[in-house]
Amino acid sequence: MCPQIELAGARGVQYPLRLREVWVKLDGRQGSGTMSVKQKLTKEETLQLRKKHIGPSCKLFFRSDPLKIVRAAGCYMYDEKGCRYLDCINNVCHVGHCHPQVVSAAVEQMSVLNTNSRFLHDNLVLYAERLTSLFPEKLNVCFFVNSGSEANDLAIRLARTHTGKKDVITLDHAYHGHVTSLIDISPYKFNHPGGEGQRDWVHVAPVPDVYRGKYTDKDFTVEECTKKYADEVKQLCDKATKLHGGVSIFFAESMQSCGGQIVYPPGYLRQVYSHVRAAGGVCLADEVQVGFGRVGSHMWAFQTQGDDIVPDIVTLGKPMGNGHPVSAVITTREIAESFGATGMEYFNTFGGNPVSAAIANAVLDAIEKENLLDNATKIGNFLKQEFNRLKGKHAIIGDVRGEGMFLGVDLEQYVLLSNDGPYRNVLKFKSPMVFGMEDAKELVEKLDAIMTEMEAAENIVTNGMEKLMVNGNHDPRQQQQLTNGHANNNIDAPSEIQVKV
Repeated sequence: MCPQIELAGARGVQYPLRLREVWVKLDGRQGSGTMSVKQKLTKEETLQLRKKHIGPSCKLFFRSDPLKIVRAAGCYMYDEKGCRYLDCINNVCHVGHCHPQVVSAAVEQMSVLNTNSRFLHDNLVLYAERLTSLFPEKLNVCFFVNSGSEANDLAIRLARTHTGKKDVITLDHAYHGHVTSLIDISPYKFNHPGGEGQRDWVHVAPVPDVYRGKYTDKDFTVEECTKKYADEVKQLCDKATKLHGGVSIFFAESMQSCGGQIVYPPGYLRQVYSHVRAAGGVCLADEVQVGFGRVGSHMWAFQTQGDDIVPDIVTLGKPMGNGHPVSAVITTREIAESFGATGMEYFNTFGGNPVSAAIANAVLDAIEKENLLDNATKIGNFLKQEFNRLKGKHAIIGDVRGEGMFLGVDLEQYVLLSNDGPYRNVLKFKSPMVFGMEDAKELVEKLDAIMTEMEAAENIVTNGMEKLMVNGNHDPRQQQQLTNGHANNNIDAPSEIQVKV
């Protein structure tokens, strides 16, 4: 019998509750016709071998009691006991886990041929033609690689070669990949533990967050916020020009994910792109997390800023292969020819291989045939409506934002589900695109129940603190822990909290 919802706390407690990145586990229900998966190891044996042979910086969800997932289908994942989890955070399996047509495409092509792209093959060129047809006309050249990090790393090379400049303008809290070149332009990494700080050629603009950012809609109109945030980029362009002769590239997601599911105010990219191009730079839209229809209204999130918004480079990744490692850089003929003119060949062993191209093409088939953009709009609108209803019920919800199936719930004091943002307090919703209405209702029901229990726990803690203060036993360290919503390592606290609804 599967237990009911279990949400495990992280290392130590961030008082009164800290809830980890989770999938919402359904109430002990077994999936109909649950497939039996033979286990090679017990869960404990798997965990011990991982500790022995896998690098310690490779973290797990639920570190105190990790999930062992053995199979998945659609929006559901199953552990070794057959317990079913509703997947609300997996933006990689874009058209659903183990989509039969995607699996079939992989098997069929792998049984015939898989090789590198130095041989002619129809899969590569037909997919490139189909993919570029989904972009504005000038974005018509592809470089195929294997991950979002590879795509973004190559994009930096393209920009620097084309412009002859080195300086990069990035947004605060941004994350663009795990390789050295990208850690250097990702404040999410270089400004946090283990990071080496900001390079002199990197310029960080404030993220245009009108709820918690430098300029908010409480103090300014949306139009004023747009101009103020865009002017910050202009100032950095002027600084880069003065110091190093200009800008190479403005590097930003079309909507920021790690920064807390931030949707930019209308007109922001239009003004920013103008400033950057005037400084000799090119503009990149990182669609690794937000592309392929996740926003519902458009195939690419940059298009939500207006039909006239056309970046010079676009990078794609995570959902492109539905879990298979394939990604791409899309750019203009002019930039591609500048890169080619150096005489240095670009070769990627696995990029654009026949199997990857077949899989990526099957993903596009599923998006189109199953009307997944329409589904993202429908389910996203319902969830925003319901999250706003919960906002009226639960004071801990400060803001609800996003488009389609790229949604964020900004919590005033707590951490829940996949948490991100500069304060690690934004609930992120980025499920597979096949998330249905019943799944959405289940999610809302569980969040409502969890938040109700969180508020009850808060009341218990608050009452306890008041009694301590009345009795003269108040420890100011405990007050700091409660006020800031973060664990104080000097205070003894249980290693985890489990909440059962």
